[in-house]
Amino acid sequence: MSSREPFDRLFGKKKIVIGMVHLKALPGAPRYENNLNAVIDAALADANALEQGGVDGIMIENFFDAPFFKDRVPPETVASMARVVTTVRQKTKIPLGVNVLRNDGISALAIAAACDCQFVRINIVSWAMLADQGVIEGRAAEIARYRKMLGANVLIFTDVLTKHAVPLAPMQMEWVALDTWERGGVDALVVSGKATGYATDLGDIIAARKGASDAPLLIGSGVTLENVVDFMPSVDGVLVGTSLKGDGRVENAVDAARVRAVVDKVRGFVG
Repeated sequence: MSSREPFDRLFGKKKIVIGMVHLKALPGAPRYENNLNAVIDAALADANALEQGGVDGIMIENFFDAPFFKDRVPPETVASMARVVTTVRQKTKIPLGVNVLRNDGISALAIAAACDCQFVRINIVSWAMLADQGVIEGRAAEIARYRKMLGANVLIFTDVLTKHAVPLAPMQMEWVALDTWERGGVDALVVSGKATGYATDLGDIIAARKGASDAPLLIGSGVTLENVVDFMPSVDGVLVGTSLKGDGRVENAVDAARVRAVVDKVRGFVG
């Protein structure tokens, strides 16, 4: 059974804010603009704005590489992400995470271990979901053993009934959360809305908390300055991306003032 001790040791027993660095398209992706240095510069600027805004951690993902591979990404993606993450790591001491979309947990762990990151997000570790890439199956056994083989002190965050996908059959959030937490070998659970930027359903959060009462639980989409406090009684923190960008548009750069406003709201919460 999983324990929340590694999560508490990394972040402390407080409500946390993890900000997203959505990487511009990387080499090999359809929208890549043939300038990796520009990708790095944008990532550094966003990471700096997040740190100046007071976040507790930063998650880096290949957001603009869509359309995504279902499982393993090609070597040019891994190499490019490792270069970007290494550069960001050199500029900040706060915890860093890696998410390799759509669901390449092996590459995420490899990058995180090589680049001195503290956590990864893997959208589907347990169960299976139907997404635009087809049927995506969890590979908890391979993930857990690969982390062990690496000897990596890297936490694994995973989604419960992930966004941009639907279950193959009716599945109860409460049961999936419990099963994933107890048998998936993960360190935190993430509950999201139906897609990036869409608000997470409070009922789903409550159900996940009921099912996995001991698990660190994070909100994975749709967090804004206006709704963040509504989630705080039931969760340990939030991952925030879109609403921290200029004008709340995902394609814009991170706005440090927006970051600070959300962080202050979370810090000011008294439950």
